[in-house]
Amino acid sequence: MSPADSASVTRLLRAWSGGDGDALGRLVPLVYEELRRRARHYMARERPGITLQPTALVNEVYLRLVDAADVRWQDRAHFFAIAAQMMRRILVDAARARGSDKRGGCGHKITFDERFVAAPATDRELLALDDALETLSRKDPRKAKVVELRFFGGLSLRETAEALKVSEDTVGRDWNFAKAWLAHEIQ
Repeated sequence: MSPADSASVTRLLRAWSGGDGDALGRLVPLVYEELRRRARHYMARERPGITLQPTALVNEVYLRLVDAADVRWQDRAHFFAIAAQMMRRILVDAARARGSDKRGGCGHKITFDERFVAAPATDRELLALDDALETLSRKDPRKAKVVELRFFGGLSLRETAEALKVSEDTVGRDWNFAKAWLAHEIQ
């Protein structure tokens, strides 16, 4: 996205926050392909046979954005951070729904390692990651946000740093710490 497009996104987000109902309609064409790219990036790591497709994920994010008209949008990075959070919630909700008929059984041991960060193989692993991420969020919200943005949102180190308004080095340290902490927590 060019700097001019980024400025347009920020301007439209602020107009939408200010009550301009038409701003969302003008915003969507500017961000839609980027949202689809991020959704494809994440969905490529999902287990084979999952029924939710990247376009459906983006459409669900759009529906939730319509209901989020009261958000005080700061800029493009803030928008994509919120979209990443929405994608996470949608995917976790879908995994919970798929597993709802399997509840009540015994727990299963799951290991968290670098391969898991790259590709959660099962709904159970995604739910375990979500539970551990909720615990991390209570202990260190920024580190949990880094995982959410990088893992669920597909943001780069630079984009994550921009969204959180910290340095790339800080994001890198948080990312490394969070991966190790989550691996320990899930085990």
